[in-house]
Amino acid sequence: MTSKPITLSTDAPLSRALGVMREKGVHEVPVLRNNRLIGLITFETIARRTNLPFSTKVEHLLMLPPLITPTTTFADVAEQLLATGLRAAPVVGKKGELVGIISRSDLVRAIPQMDDLAGHLVEQISSPPGLLIHENESCGTLLHQIRLLEEHPLPVIDGKGRLVGAVGVADLGRVLWRPTVGGKKDAARPGNVLNVEVGSIMHTPPITVPPGTTTGEAALLMAREKVSSVFVVVNGRPTGVVSQGDLLGLAVGTSADPDVSVEDVYVQIHGVRASGDPSLLTEIDRLIAKSLKHIARNTRPILLSIHITPHATHRAGDATVQARLHTDHGVYHASETGWNFFASVQQVLDDLVAQTRRARDERRTLRRRGGRVPAEDDETAADGDLEAKIRAAAGED
Repeated sequence: MTSKPITLSTDAPLSRALGVMREKGVHEVPVLRNNRLIGLITFETIARRTNLPFSTKVEHLLMLPPLITPTTTFADVAEQLLATGLRAAPVVGKKGELVGIISRSDLVRAIPQMDDLAGHLVEQISSPPGLLIHENESCGTLLHQIRLLEEHPLPVIDGKGRLVGAVGVADLGRVLWRPTVGGKKDAARPGNVLNVEVGSIMHTPPITVPPGTTTGEAALLMAREKVSSVFVVVNGRPTGVVSQGDLLGLAVGTSADPDVSVEDVYVQIHGVRASGDPSLLTEIDRLIAKSLKHIARNTRPILLSIHITPHATHRAGDATVQARLHTDHGVYHASETGWNFFASVQQVLDDLVAQTRRARDERRTLRRRGGRVPAEDDETAADGDLEAKIRAAAGED
């Protein structure tokens, strides 16, 4: 935790907020009124409103941050940041006063010391690399991929499909705003800058790891290189990406409480936004809720991640759907590509149900024969242990 975070007043202009974010390399800044926290201004919020003049006050774009206190556990902080999509959130005291800010990077730095989180392999938790951006594509194409850029930087490839760099929201932001000086009309003017090739704004070289790397090693690499993700690469080609969110997802749901219901399962859906079609996530949620009830008969689900890569813009178009399910008996994966979007979602969920059912039957067979159930059946550490670790990690900052 950073005990003396950068802050802004409610009447600060967007130009000041952008300047602070760029200078300090942060994406979220607490906003105060009379030294009291009233909200958070984020880089992504500004990036989606490029038509606003720089003189706009930050108070018009504030979001309400999650409630995090000095006693909030590691797992709960991780879940709050993942649920809100924030990279950092303010920490408040008993009277609502700002006492610091805690980031995903703070949590990731603590992971190598947590045996229950550091021993996984990156290929077990990596997300699909998402959309592959060619280095000679124009920056204008990235505006249509803001929702993907918010999740993690996108891989940039050359003509042979080899990974040559990565591009994120901050990289795009450097070409979106060209403020005028000395006049009232200080509106953002993207103009022709969006015709600039992606290769000229990407950050390079990309930080990569091979399959077989542990999550603890990946966390150390992220901390050392000060990046939010690393790419899993085979023969120079990206096969996956491990983001801070993927690492923190391991901590979500680590409570050993056997009475946790399917309503408490943490679900991540990447690649779609409810703002585009509110009924879309409603239908996906319905499919997930039904499948989780079946999965719960076989094992206790903890975390479900759904990654959707559409291949068309219409509602029920061709898409690749990949899923990763963390349970108290291990991790399960499923993937499906098809012309019907919802059919693909349903297929991966059915596949997960079938996998957990087979694993349950195998465990029962082993018990009947007097065999030993595999080690991954062991329960993970309780939140109390995690709380002690995050407090220790916070004390190092």
